[in-house]
Amino acid sequence: MNASFKTIQNHLEKMGLALPELPPNPIGVFKNATHVGNKLLYISGQGPVQPDGTLLTGKVGQDVTAEEAKKHAALVATNLLAVIHQELGDFSRVKQIVKLLGMVNAAPDFTQHPYVINGCSELLGAVFNDAGQHARSAIGVGSLPNNITVEIEAIVEYE
Repeated sequence: MNASFKTIQNHLEKMGLALPELPPNPIGVFKNATHVGNKLLYISGQGPVQPDGTLLTGKVGQDVTAEEAKKHAALVATNLLAVIHQELGDFSRVKQIVKLLGMVNAAPDFTQHPYVINGCSELLGAVFNDAGQHARSAIGVGSLPNNITVEIEAIVEYE
């Protein structure tokens, strides 16, 4: 994979999204990412934070539709990309998006969790091609911090 910052930025613009200059600050006592050796980057759960700092909130299947939440998951992907850029300095260092864990703040009868998290998976696949294909879990939870709609964490292999 040889994705440059400009290539990814251009791709996101075509999708109506922007790559944040910096990732959102953690909301607790933790870091956005931790390196394991010189190979793996574990990225803490990121939420749908817009560039102006606004959180996208609500219970999916009750306050927010699955389609809206899928767009929120794509926004989360941009925040994951911002963490990757901050930590690695260059997207060309990404060898593989290894795994995502996607959590959906879901109404009790909501069942489309995989569809929602596809918003993130599709974007990462589009910008990193084969290196963006990953293992994944998508689950529904009773609540998320600050009532955000989705939270997604990632494991990234890099050179």
